Amino acid sequence: MNISTELIAFGVFIVGYIIIVSEHKWYIHKAITAVALGAVLWLLIALRDGKATEPATLILGGEIFGLVIFLLAAMTLVEILIHYGFFDLIRVKLLALHLDNKAQIWVTAFLAFFLSAVIDNLTATIVMTQIALRFYSGKNLLTAAAAIIIAANAGGAFSPVGDITTIMLWLAGKFSSLEIIIQGFLPSLSMFLVSIFFLSRNIVSDAGHIEEEKVSLLRSEKVVIAITLISFSFPLAFSQLGLPPYFGLLFGLGCVGLTVSIFRVSSKSITHLDASIEKMLVRVDFASLLFFAGILLAVGALEYLGVLERISEALFGEHPAMEQLVFGNAVLGVLSAIVDNIPLTAAAIDILNTTDTSIWALLALTVGTGGSLLVIGSAAGIVAMGMVKELTFFRYIKLATIPAALGYFAAIAVWYIQHSLFFS
Repeated sequence: MNISTELIAFGVFIVGYIIIVSEHKWYIHKAITAVALGAVLWLLIALRDGKATEPATLILGGEIFGLVIFLLAAMTLVEILIHYGFFDLIRVKLLALHLDNKAQIWVTAFLAFFLSAVIDNLTATIVMTQIALRFYSGKNLLTAAAAIIIAANAGGAFSPVGDITTIMLWLAGKFSSLEIIIQGFLPSLSMFLVSIFFLSRNIVSDAGHIEEEKVSLLRSEKVVIAITLISFSFPLAFSQLGLPPYFGLLFGLGCVGLTVSIFRVSSKSITHLDASIEKMLVRVDFASLLFFAGILLAVGALEYLGVLERISEALFGEHPAMEQLVFGNAVLGVLSAIVDNIPLTAAAIDILNTTDTSIWALLALTVGTGGSLLVIGSAAGIVAMGMVKELTFFRYIKLATIPAALGYFAAIAVWYIQHSLFFS
C-alpha cells in the first residue's frame, strides 16, 4: 500500500470537508463540493491502480444507486402528501383541540416523534414547526421549536425510513427493518420523554386566541393520500421478499401516479388532482441527492485506500470490547452535533467492525439523536432555524442543549440495559 497516496487522499478529504461545513462562508454549495471531492479521490486512486479499481467502483456505484433512488422516490411521495393537503389537515385537527400550551407542546412533540418515523424527521419538523408558529410566540415558540427538533430526530432514529442515517445503515444490511424498530424504539422513546420533560418546564401560560381553519378534501384526494401513506410500508414488504427496499417505494410511486392519472381523467371538477407527478419531481431537492452521492463516493475511496481501517483501529481497537463499542458510538453521536452525520455514518459503516445488529442500532441512535445537542447538528435543526428566525445558535444552547444531553445519555443507558437483558 502506497502510504503517500493515503496521506494525500486523506488531506484532500479534510480540505473538502472544511469547505463543505463552511459553505455559507465560501458561497460554494456543499453538493458541488461533495461530488467534486468524490471524483478527485477516485482520480487519485485510478492514477495509482489503473483499471484495477473497476470492480470496486462497480460495487460502490450499485450501493449509491440504491440509496439515491430510494431517497428520490421517498422525497417525491412526501411532496405528493404536501400537495394534497395531508399536513394541512393534521394542523387543522390539532388546532381544533384548543389545548393549553403545556399540553400542546407534548402533543406537538409526540406527533413529530411518530410522524418522523413514518416519513422522515426533516418533513416532520417542517410540518410541526408550521403548527408551532400558529400556536406559540416568544420564548414558548423557541421551546416548542426545540422540542420538535429533538422529537423528530429521536423518532427518526428507530425507523428504517425515519432518517437518512438509518436509511443508509438499513440499505447497507446492518440491521433489518424489524431489528431497528425493536432495538431502537425504547432508547429513542427515552430520548424523547426525558428531553421534552425538561423542555416543557420552560413553557409559560398564554391565553392567546387562535383562529380556526377549515380544510376539506374530496374522496378522490383522500384515496391518493391513503395510497401514498401505504406506499411507505412497501419497502418493508419488498425487503422480506429479498428485493432491495427501493423497489417497494418505486412500486408505491407507480401506484400513486396511476391513481392520480385515472382520477384526473375522470374528475369533472378542478382539484389538486390536476397536478402531475412531473410537477412533484420538480420540487424534489436534487442537490441533497448529489450531496449524498458525492459523500458516499469520497468515503468509498477512503475505504478502498484502507484509511477507514486505520481510523477504526484507533477509535475502537482491533478487537473492541462492548464498553469500547458503546463509548465509540457515544463519541460519534456527539461528533454528529458538530459535523454532518451523513459522512460520519458513511465512514462508520466501514469503521465499525462488528456484525452485532444491536451495536448498529446504537449507532443509528447516537448519530441520529446526537445532532440534537446543537441546533446546527441536524437538518431538522437547520430547517427549524430558518422557519423560526428567533431561534439562534446560542439561544438553542441555553434552552435545549442540557435537556437534549440528558435525553441522549438516558437513551444510551436504556439501550445498554436493554442489550444486557435481551440481546447479549
